[in-house]
Amino acid sequence: MPKAAAKPTTTQQDDTYATLRQWVTVGKFLPGERLKIRDVAAELGVGVMPVRAALQRLAAEGALTNIPNAGAAVPRLSRAEFDDVLQNRLLLEGEAAERGALRLTPDDRTALRVLLRAMDKALQQVDAKAYLDANEAFHVRLYRASGSPTLMQLIETVWLKVGPLSNQLFEDASAPKVLNDAHNDVMRALDAGDAGAARRAIERDLFVAGQFLRQRCTA
Repeated sequence: MPKAAAKPTTTQQDDTYATLRQWVTVGKFLPGERLKIRDVAAELGVGVMPVRAALQRLAAEGALTNIPNAGAAVPRLSRAEFDDVLQNRLLLEGEAAERGALRLTPDDRTALRVLLRAMDKALQQVDAKAYLDANEAFHVRLYRASGSPTLMQLIETVWLKVGPLSNQLFEDASAPKVLNDAHNDVMRALDAGDAGAARRAIERDLFVAGQFLRQRCTA
């Protein structure tokens, strides 16, 4: 009798889910793109079972739309849906920025300055991936300084909604000219010890980027 296929371990399932969740968050997949189970499994080098389970979990979170027996698709946001997500981001990320500003360590400040320079360089070179990677790391570093795992979890869940749009940010040629203005204001506020100003700068950053992304949503 042939041996039964080994079931994926819990660790493999969790790792697969974590990787796909990160890919959605950073915009590896575009709105409307279909994710076929076997293709994703081949790219990850795992079996179809952990991929199927991960896609189902992401669909349950609203990050993907489930396609029975076939995989999943990345949903397209309407402008009304995007506006709702943006309002929640302003609330959550503004709060995390203000709390984080009060608890930053010297190492945090040094890391944020390095990331700010990385974003400047990426914008000069119009390197979307490098900018988005540094941008995510900048926001995560600031927000995690808030010391609230619950707040971070809520923020990361909201990011799943807009991640697929993020790679379209540079489709507007005027975007790179203004995307780092608010980050510079954040750094100045942090250096001045003004947590309220840091919050307002983060909210302005989200709003400005949001106006470019909103144009990519369905009417």
